[in-house]
Amino acid sequence: MNNLKESRAASFIIMTIIYIAAFFVGWAVYRWSASTPWNELWRLFVADVAGTLFVWFFGLIFRNVSVYDPYWSVAPPVMLTAVAYQAGSCNSATLLLLAAIWFWGIRLTGNWAYTFCNLNAEDWRYTKYRKELRPLFFQTVNLFGLNMMPTVVVFLVMIPGFKVIETNADANLFTWMAFLLCVASALLQLVADTQRHRFVKARLGRVCNVGLWKHGRHPNYLGEIMMWWGVYLLFLSVTPDIAHNWHWLIGAVANTCLFCFISIPLMEKRQLANKPEYAEYKKNTRLFL
Repeated sequence: MNNLKESRAASFIIMTIIYIAAFFVGWAVYRWSASTPWNELWRLFVADVAGTLFVWFFGLIFRNVSVYDPYWSVAPPVMLTAVAYQAGSCNSATLLLLAAIWFWGIRLTGNWAYTFCNLNAEDWRYTKYRKELRPLFFQTVNLFGLNMMPTVVVFLVMIPGFKVIETNADANLFTWMAFLLCVASALLQLVADTQRHRFVKARLGRVCNVGLWKHGRHPNYLGEIMMWWGVYLLFLSVTPDIAHNWHWLIGAVANTCLFCFISIPLMEKRQLANKPEYAEYKKNTRLFL
């Protein structure tokens, strides 16, 4: 087991098998739920939870919470495409939605793959919680906070996408504008992450302050936030009745809050502790752009 976990290639294969199996688990649960009185969104959510539990279980087996990390970028393209296929929806608005989601998902998953070492490497936040919390409490946080909470947030941001597919509408000018916002958001993340990787590889310093990072402390997170506001706007472009559809922005709001009140504060606290010069960088650089 340890030899497999230390091998990057073997770890990739294991992760791929886990996620393929998780898809079939979710699909089986979705098909089974057809016999229940649940509506479509509840069926999709239960299937999503089943897939998450499957991935979480293997995180326990490998003692590595980071087994869940790709779920954030893998689930939306797969689920939205499956829903579109199931509904037989191939209208222009749906195709633009799927194009944006796949572009974003491939880009973000590629960034994960680039930084992935092996199944022995765990995100520093998970390692921190594992050391600081008692085992039983840590496993509770692991299940509900580190696995299930992101799944809920990601499902909420996908709901406007499900609704776009449901409408089976054609794209209009505003649909194209929302699509371009989504693509621009993914490109912003791509440029930001590429600049950071090059900075670290060239060992230009301890605090990345080049390119986009010169103008904002978290341009990659800004791209992630903008992406899901773009999906919501794409939904509004085909269902412009805001009075009846405003509540579906809860996903974009939840995603924004997740980054602004959890991810960014945790990251900046660590940066300030490990890099004294980060305080000056923080003082002189905006949060985003």
